[in-house]
Amino acid sequence: MSAVRRLRLIDTDEPTPTASPAVRVAIATGDRRTLDAHFGSARCFVVYDVTAQGWTAVETVTFDLVSDQQGRHAAEGDDRIGPKIDALGGCHLLFCVAIGGPSAARVVAAKIHPVKLPPQPIEAVLERTRAMLAGAPPPWLRKVLAGAGIGGATNAGGPAGKPSFVDD
Repeated sequence: MSAVRRLRLIDTDEPTPTASPAVRVAIATGDRRTLDAHFGSARCFVVYDVTAQGWTAVETVTFDLVSDQQGRHAAEGDDRIGPKIDALGGCHLLFCVAIGGPSAARVVAAKIHPVKLPPQPIEAVLERTRAMLAGAPPPWLRKVLAGAGIGGATNAGGPAGKPSFVDD
């Protein structure tokens, strides 16, 4: 059985209402500063709430047993993916360097949208997400927002210069 540890940040101050609902994102990381891990081999996921105004760290989830970079398990038959998906429940987006087809299907079935990106600082991923929420979210993100019951995505940024996760 895989051990899961959570470090959850609790704000004791009065919660400040946000102008827009938050999108919860999970980022696969090895060092808690960089998006640099394959979903199956990630020992750690950092979770943030992102709005059009900024982002807030919510929690860090770590795992003892993971697959190697090629997707091989130490002991065949161990489910290393299920506990990760369960731990990421409530997230809308999952950012990782890579994810296998069967794992991606299970993530999507849990209503989490996986996004593959090259390694980069977590802050860059959060800023791109924030900018898309502040401007005109692409169709895939609008679908995620609608499925999560998060509305109010505006087209304030207009079509020119709209941020995207696709590198030109």
